[in-house]
Amino acid sequence: MNKKWQIYETDENKINEIQEKYKINKLLATILVNRNITKKEDIRLFLEPTRNDFHDPFLITDMKVAVERIIKAIKNQEKVTIYGDYDVDGITSITVLKSFLNDRGLEVESYIPNRLEEGYGLNKEAIERIANDGCELMITVDCGISAIEEIDYANSLGIETIVTDHHEPGNTLPKSYAVVDNKRKDSKYPFRELAGVGVVFKLIQAISITLELKAEEYLKYLDIVCVGTISDIVPLINENRVIAKLGLLLIGQTRNIGLRSIINSSGYSKIDSNSISFGIAPRINACGRMGKAEEALELLLSKNYNKVSELTKHLNEHNQLRQETEKNIFESAMEQIKNEHLNEKNTIIVGGENWHHGVIGIVSSKITEMYFKPSILLSFEEDGIGKGSRKKYPWI
Repeated sequence: MNKKWQIYETDENKINEIQEKYKINKLLATILVNRNITKKEDIRLFLEPTRNDFHDPFLITDMKVAVERIIKAIKNQEKVTIYGDYDVDGITSITVLKSFLNDRGLEVESYIPNRLEEGYGLNKEAIERIANDGCELMITVDCGISAIEEIDYANSLGIETIVTDHHEPGNTLPKSYAVVDNKRKDSKYPFRELAGVGVVFKLIQAISITLELKAEEYLKYLDIVCVGTISDIVPLINENRVIAKLGLLLIGQTRNIGLRSIINSSGYSKIDSNSISFGIAPRINACGRMGKAEEALELLLSKNYNKVSELTKHLNEHNQLRQETEKNIFESAMEQIKNEHLNEKNTIIVGGENWHHGVIGIVSSKITEMYFKPSILLSFEEDGIGKGSRKKYPWI
């Protein structure tokens, strides 16, 4: 399959007008016009967003219900567990919510499923362990919207659940205490593309408003929110652009010693979206891929310099191992494709014994990008069962 380029026809007159009026270079003016950002307020929001550009968090369905339940947990010092995903979005989501609640005087537990043993999202075994630990309220971050059976199980064990997620809901919502997801069909929220950590940010914003806290009490986490937002590859428009713009400024002077340590170890001298995407995100993601997500979370939560130094070293080691594992699987897959002429098929399917579950998805993406075809990578286990990962192009 060959790529077909469609050249966008630009409005030169409009470009020149915006370039002159706002004193910006032609490239930026062209981007604005091509994105149909030509009105004065839209241009201001794109170029210079401020804290006043955040939407009202209570426009998200169930936000008020969730806030009231969490404030009750704070007042009664209930046993609360945050259940999150093992990628950057999930880990930053836990970091932000746990830190915020700790500042309110509520010590909370957290749980991240092991990618290699438990897979993504909620599972009944984990919920049972959480229940046995005395949990009264479970808050999911970056997951939970499709966990119908698991949340029913939590209900049966006496755990109330607040779901915060950003993935598309199915036809049936989980029967939790509240479902905070701006992609709900009944949501009146004006922006759908928040990352999971963006939804958590709206939650702590809403709690702060209700408790009449200073805005700084939630804005101070924008450095971590920014990392999760950019790493999750959500479109940097509207509210995500506000998060990215303000968050990048805050990262440059971050008080989070774990984040600062990752930045320093990545070798990037400039703090921008590239240093996050290619310096910070791979190191945090590598922990989840290699089954060590708790180490990345501990790093972002730690206030001990010696511990942070040790954990940063671990993150770099996990990332190096991930790179080596990825390279080996990729070379093996490419050899199969070449020897068996799999590139002539409509879909490329390759497999190998004990290929690492946390890495085959990356290799599948590379193969899809190389051949412009959907690909499936299978890892065959000793019990004869194959577990796979697939990647496809949006038009397929």
